[in-house]
Amino acid sequence: MRVGLPTTDELQPSGKHRLRSNSLSTGGIVFLVVSAAAPLSILSGFGPLAISVGGVGAPVSYLVAGVVLSIFAVGFTKMTRHVKGAGAFYAYIARGMGSPMGLAAAVLALVSYNALQISLYGLLSVQVHDTLLGFGLEVPWPFIAIAAIVLVWALGYRGVNVGAKVLAVLLTAETSILLLMAFGVVAHGGAHGLDTASFTPHAIFTPGVGAALCFGFAAFIGFESTALYRKEARDPARTIPRATYIAVGGMALVYGFIMWTAIQAFGSANAVQTASSNTTEMFYIVVQKYVGSWASDAMHLLIITSIYAAQLAFHNAINRYIYALSEDRVLPGWMGAVHPRLHSPYRAGQCQSLLALLVVVVFAVFKLDPYNNLVLWVNSPAVVGLMALQALTAAAVVIFFVRNKLANTSWLTVPAAVTATILLTGATLLLVRNINLITHAGPTINAILVAITPASLILGVLLAWRLRALRPDVYATVGHDVDELRQPVHRLAVHRRRIAPGAA
Repeated sequence: MRVGLPTTDELQPSGKHRLRSNSLSTGGIVFLVVSAAAPLSILSGFGPLAISVGGVGAPVSYLVAGVVLSIFAVGFTKMTRHVKGAGAFYAYIARGMGSPMGLAAAVLALVSYNALQISLYGLLSVQVHDTLLGFGLEVPWPFIAIAAIVLVWALGYRGVNVGAKVLAVLLTAETSILLLMAFGVVAHGGAHGLDTASFTPHAIFTPGVGAALCFGFAAFIGFESTALYRKEARDPARTIPRATYIAVGGMALVYGFIMWTAIQAFGSANAVQTASSNTTEMFYIVVQKYVGSWASDAMHLLIITSIYAAQLAFHNAINRYIYALSEDRVLPGWMGAVHPRLHSPYRAGQCQSLLALLVVVVFAVFKLDPYNNLVLWVNSPAVVGLMALQALTAAAVVIFFVRNKLANTSWLTVPAAVTATILLTGATLLLVRNINLITHAGPTINAILVAITPASLILGVLLAWRLRALRPDVYATVGHDVDELRQPVHRLAVHRRRIAPGAA
């Protein structure tokens, strides 16, 4: 069996069509990744829980998470210049830690993103079901979920530039209602006058701060997918870093501000009790009191569009992971096929939608609850997995730049990546310790859900070892972009080792 780099012919994709290049601006990428975070859904659904366990210092948890992820972004965006493919976590970790860990990351990313996306069909079904019930219509949740799967697939099929435009409208609408609520509270001076109790040491360093941090970090899930759109970005060396910093910084400030105003709406002395007794209705109460009943009705509808926007954003992200793995020949070539006219990875979209349909049907057949089972149990391991991937990516950045000193143009990169590795590892362990807050399940179920992350990583390593034994030519190129691998072999060696050309 031949071992070594593949020939140019072997590197040709399965079809002649590629993703549409130069189709996404900085703003388009920002809309894609922030929509995945679903600000309205995440704040109205989990914000009250953060307040109930973390006290009035909960807003700081979101700011702290934003600072930590901004530190992570320093090394993450520096890697953009050296990783030309669309594999994001998979490609970054493969370049830093080697092919086994790269494929381990790919498996974990596919498991986590799919779990996150599919779990949202349960949440969307519950929201739509309850809304229709208000009009006297009783529609079983599986039918709502199936309709949503079709709508997500249809828009993903149309291409990322169309999806970005739709997400821009939906994200603007959900952000507007949140800001309208917040400014309404500020304009009325809150319940008993505005105060800064949330930012005092006493409020920040409370016994529940660790649990509140879990909700803070979970609110940013999806921002790291900026790198997945490298192939479609305009001037990706500039666009990807800008979009990453704008997404993280913008979300941190908006999250912190909204959470603070939600507390001020009831007063710092009463907010925790209100959040504990009105967890699901807290934000509706605030917007109705300080803006009007019409705004409360609008928020109910916008939560539905917020969830749909997140599903579409994650659908697009999953499709690009499949495309990258197919382009690297790890997955079959047909799975990464690109539509000849729309330039979307439409086969990947079909596979992802069929998987979502299968999961929904299984949950419906076994009469499992769409919220307690599909949302909480399927979503929770996804959050753990993606946070673990962030920590692994930060570590991969350290290893890459330590080994390739000539590639590092800033003294700040490695210290920032080391700091991010430590902080994100700690945040992941903190989430695991407090996983019951998200799952509402017992120790056995929680242990199984947490075990999905290491199990996925182990499976990925085993697949890598098998690939090395059976297809060493494919194994040798894992995590490297097709266009890069078409370079002459001596140039590829220089790029890999970052050594002086005369020493190649």
